[in-house]
Amino acid sequence: MQDKIYPVQHTDAEWRRLLTPDQYAVLRGHGTERPGSCALLHETRDGAFVCAGCGQKLFSSAKKFDSGTGWPSFDSPEPDSIEISRDDSYGMVRTEVHCSRCGGHLGHVFPDGPPPTGLRYCINGVATTFVPE
Repeated sequence: MQDKIYPVQHTDAEWRRLLTPDQYAVLRGHGTERPGSCALLHETRDGAFVCAGCGQKLFSSAKKFDSGTGWPSFDSPEPDSIEISRDDSYGMVRTEVHCSRCGGHLGHVFPDGPPPTGLRYCINGVATTFVPE
C-alpha cells in the first residue's frame, strides 16, 4: 500500500490540517479508536458512511449491523471503494481495509460476519463521516 499512488494525495502537513487529530491518527497513522467511543456506532438512519479523508462513499447504512464489538460493522462495502492488505502488526495477522481513493486506514475485515457475505468489516467510526439520505 505504501508505494501506491492514490487519486487523492496530500502532504503530511496537508493531511494534518484537513483532519482532526483523531482522524489523522487512524486514517494516516493506522491507529484504532477505543471501542464504543464513536457516535457513528449508534447511527441508524438511512444514508452512507464516507471516507473522512476524501469523501468517497464506502458503506451503505443498509449493510451496517451490530456486531457487539464496539465498532461500526458492515457486511459489504460499496463496489471498488476499498482495498485490502496484509497487516501483521501487534503479533497478529489480519486483513487491513483502506480507502481505494486516498489510501486511508479504515479498519479490518474478518470472516465472522452474517450472511450473505460472512464478512465483518470492522471500521473505525472516526475514519468515516455519515451522510444521511
